[in-house]
Amino acid sequence: MSSSTTPISPQLVSPTDDELLQAQANLWRHSLYYLTSMALRCAVKLGIPTAIHRLGGNATLPALITALSLPPAKLPFLCRLMRLLVSSGVFTTERGGAAAEAEAVYGLAPLSLFLVDGAFTGSEVDDGHTNQSAFVLAATSAHYVEAALGLDDWFMKDNVPAAASPFEAVHGAPLLHETPVDAELNRLVSEALVSQNHMGIGLALRESRRVFEGLESLVDCGGGDGAAARAIVRAFPGIKCTVLDLPQVIGTAPVADGAVDYVAGDMFSYIPPAQAVLLKYVLSHWSDDDCVKILAQCKKAIPSREAGGKVIIKDVVVGISSGLMLEAELLMDMAMMVMTSGRERDEQEWREIFTNAGFSDYKIMNKLGARCVIDVYP
Repeated sequence: MSSSTTPISPQLVSPTDDELLQAQANLWRHSLYYLTSMALRCAVKLGIPTAIHRLGGNATLPALITALSLPPAKLPFLCRLMRLLVSSGVFTTERGGAAAEAEAVYGLAPLSLFLVDGAFTGSEVDDGHTNQSAFVLAATSAHYVEAALGLDDWFMKDNVPAAASPFEAVHGAPLLHETPVDAELNRLVSEALVSQNHMGIGLALRESRRVFEGLESLVDCGGGDGAAARAIVRAFPGIKCTVLDLPQVIGTAPVADGAVDYVAGDMFSYIPPAQAVLLKYVLSHWSDDDCVKILAQCKKAIPSREAGGKVIIKDVVVGISSGLMLEAELLMDMAMMVMTSGRERDEQEWREIFTNAGFSDYKIMNKLGARCVIDVYP
């Protein structure tokens, strides 16, 4: 007889009746959440937000069927799609008492406003009101979903480099590689990054004026088409702004108008000298080691703290938010893990990166939704 003993599993405590029923509902929700994402994708692909906007901001289902050129027989199915999207906060609805769902009038919620083609123009775009459809279509693309489906296999393989993502393991190349996995996906992701980086820039400038006040020069690393830099110059005319991005990005930037300079380059190798360097949701896409390398280049580019030198970071700080905002941050962290070598970080993780890059201090200046503005000092 063996002298070894078999561990005894602790006895499970049976849930109460209420807990059992809630657990069943939660099981449905968590297992089927992807259908909410796919319903949102369907709405964007069909053009439902744009159709409601063009119908005056409110539309019945029959009006949507006509505007979208859908078969009339699909009306009851469109009703079910819209019911879910109203429940999840994508659209609004008014039923007027006991009116049937088919007679409901649907409107745009704040979320769906950002999915309307051409809804924002002029000063609204300058303020960071940009279309976010590319983000939805990239995040729900077959390539993203296939990468997520490979998550368990990625965890079990010990021959996958620590920095490699499930996306790379499934598709054979990193996201946005110079040899793209899919050209259309690259286009969508690039467009999504630009729109996400610019989203809310006006709010950030209003709420974080003290971050930019007194600056004479600034480099926007990964600044894309320069929309954010131009917004900074409009708000603070005394700041000389330079946009640094990859040659293929700078090549499509607007013609220089004197307000903003464009420099093609690699932030891992060189950042033009300036009093401050701006990193808007850049570091989340990179590993800790790569973040240290980027920040080390930033430190070379700026003067001492006494001379006003600093790095301005707009990014997620996990753990400051709660509720749905925290859930959004954690979902974005999972997206970073599945699609890139990056991550969302809590304050301690940010502190370690700043210290390893040679910085002496930092200050979380503002909380703006799911992101924070952080001043980092040499």
